[in-house]
Amino acid sequence: MGRRFAELAFTPLVKKQQLKHGSRHLYERVEQSDNTGSRFGPHEDAFIHERDGFYMASVGESGWPYIQYRGGPKGFLRVLDDRTLGFVDLRGNKQYISVGNLQHDDRVALFLMDYPGQQRLKILGHAEVHEDDTSAPKLIERLRSPEEKSPAERAVLIHVEAFDWNCPQHITPRYTQEELREVLDPLRRRLDALEKENAHLRSKKD
Repeated sequence: MGRRFAELAFTPLVKKQQLKHGSRHLYERVEQSDNTGSRFGPHEDAFIHERDGFYMASVGESGWPYIQYRGGPKGFLRVLDDRTLGFVDLRGNKQYISVGNLQHDDRVALFLMDYPGQQRLKILGHAEVHEDDTSAPKLIERLRSPEEKSPAERAVLIHVEAFDWNCPQHITPRYTQEELREVLDPLRRRLDALEKENAHLRSKKD
């Protein structure tokens, strides 16, 4: 964890809980670290590029948090520079809860999950929505995935304030169809070869 994430996340009430449960001394060192944890490096770039979805939390005028899932082909969430992410917001169920929330408060929290690898990247930032302005068409064209057919309604930029890598202890491994194919295809090929070999041996006995 970098210093900036601790500055944003460790409020007085959070620190009080850390004191109560005996972890405060560990996180005091984080708050004094030289690592700000606010600029992506090669590891973060590669991790983000491989994700086919993420969770984004926002807060509405009522004060209630809202979490939305955004999915797409790998790489649809783009790293534009070491402190900026961007993606195209596609037409969905037309509730527009996140978009409305961001007009009230532009702060967001992102969770990027790697279930097979049991890794989780948390990102705090400010969202900038481009829909009806002059920048929107160019940003949508830049960020849109070529294979995506759904209508694009807006471009969203995330200006990163801080990020943190989470402990993998309680992340249950799960696998997509693509990930399962990568694991199972060699086994299928081996089984096919064995079946052909068995058939050949049986034909010799006959």
